[in-house]
Formats: sequence, C-alpha cells, structure tokens
Amino acid sequence: MLKFKYLLVVILLNTTLFYSQSTQKFIDSGSVKNQFDYLINESTNYYQEQKIVKNQWLLKLKKNVTDSISKNKNTIDIHKNNVLNQQKEIDSLKTRLSEIEAINESLNTEQQQISFLGIPMNKSLYKTITYGLILVFMGLFAFFFMKFKQSNTITKEAKLALKEVEEEFESHRAKALEREQKAMRRLQDELNKNKKD
Repeated sequence: MLKFKYLLVVILLNTTLFYSQSTQKFIDSGSVKNQFDYLINESTNYYQEQKIVKNQWLLKLKKNVTDSISKNKNTIDIHKNNVLNQQKEIDSLKTRLSEIEAINESLNTEQQQISFLGIPMNKSLYKTITYGLILVFMGLFAFFFMKFKQSNTITKEAKLALKEVEEEFESHRAKALEREQKAMRRLQDELNKNKKD
C-alpha cells in the first residue's frame, strides 16, 4: 500500500509537472545565455538540487546552440579570410612601398648628381667646380686684359717714339741731303773754277 501511495504521488507530480511544462513554450529567440537562463528558470524543481526539463526544450536548445556555434564558426572563418586577404594586401602594399622608396631614393640620388664629362658627381661639387672655373677664367681674363692694356700703352708709346724718331730722322736726312747738296755745289763750283783756270 505504501508503494501504491508512493507511486500515486509520483504519477500526480509527473502529471502536474508535464501539464505545467506543456503549457509553456520554450523561447526560440534571444542569445544562448538567455535561452539557458529561461530553461533553468522555467524548469520544474524535482528535488532540491534537481530540475525536470522537457526533452524537446533540451533538443531545441541543443539545436540553437549548434546553430549559434556554426554561425559563429562561419563568421570567424569569414573574418579569418578577411584578415588573411588584408594581410596579403598589406604585404603587397609593403612590397610596393619598399619598391617606391627604392625608386624615390634612386631619384633623389640622381637628382643630387649630375654627369660632367661622363663622370657622375654631386651637384654641390659640380657647382663648386663650375664656380671655381668661372672665377679662374675671370681672373685670367682680368690678367690678360691688364696685360693687353699695358702692352697697348707700351705700343702706343713706342709708336709715338717711333714717329718722333722718324720725324727726327726725316729732319736729319733733309739736313744731311741739304748739306750734301751744298757740298756738291761747292765741289761743282770748285771744279768749274779749276776748269776755267
């Protein structure tokens, strides 16, 4: 009889539990945490530390958890692919950047250098050589110009002295010619005198 009462109490409790649980519907939306909380809160207490949970609720929760995990794995895979693609793009951009930096460095070097007589040299050295040559040529020009002026002055003086000497020579020659003519006349006069005598 005790067994019967005990069995009757268990059947009544189960019926009550099944009836109370059958009227409630498991929430199908929200986060997995909210679904677990709902499952724990809405489950019927069997003993102090045990709860009775409907099998369909567990299956539904399992399906929801599996779907969430699968969705999260897909999302993680998509993000991993995005990260890999971005990493590849970053690597290609880094490679391109290093190529551009090398080109920029060579252009800067080229820009700082100039070819003079087939010899590449730094622009500042080229400018120094150019300005040095200009100064040397200007100095040589000034030197030769001064020498030219000095020679020109000497030449003018020499021409003037030559002209004076020529004039003096002409005057001396004229005087000498005149003396010679006078001497010849005297001689002729003497000869003429001697012939008459």
